[in-house]
Amino acid sequence: MVDVAVLKELRDRTDAPINRCKEALEKAEGDIQKAIILLSEEGVKVAAKKSTRETGTGIVEAYIHGAGRIGVLLEIRSETDFVARNPAFKQVAHDIAMHIAAANPATTEEMNEQPFVKDESKTVGDVIKETIARFGENIQVTRFTRFDA
Repeated sequence: MVDVAVLKELRDRTDAPINRCKEALEKAEGDIQKAIILLSEEGVKVAAKKSTRETGTGIVEAYIHGAGRIGVLLEIRSETDFVARNPAFKQVAHDIAMHIAAANPATTEEMNEQPFVKDESKTVGDVIKETIARFGENIQVTRFTRFDA
């Protein structure tokens, strides 16, 4: 039996669906850190399966840094407008645009390999894979432009 308080904490920390959190806690015998690792590993597998699916909709995120001297336009796509309109998806887009302003990658491939500015223990590619696992849809950063004044 899974402790409801631990289940709630895992759900709050990972945003994973409740049934996946419960399964991970059962496999990890109630250890929340092991459950987080299991969910992360599962997320990578889910992302790999979904990576070939077409992304037909998305958003353009604009980010202006500091006193307006650096700006970023980012196109990020998902499979459905339901995900594209989700506030959590929009937050990921904002965070990636902020990363681009700070790290100045030349290509999306380079960006995916860079340590994420908000959490250097993972790459931007890891953040995208986590987002794919969270929403169950393929998500791609298709293009971006960084402006310097």
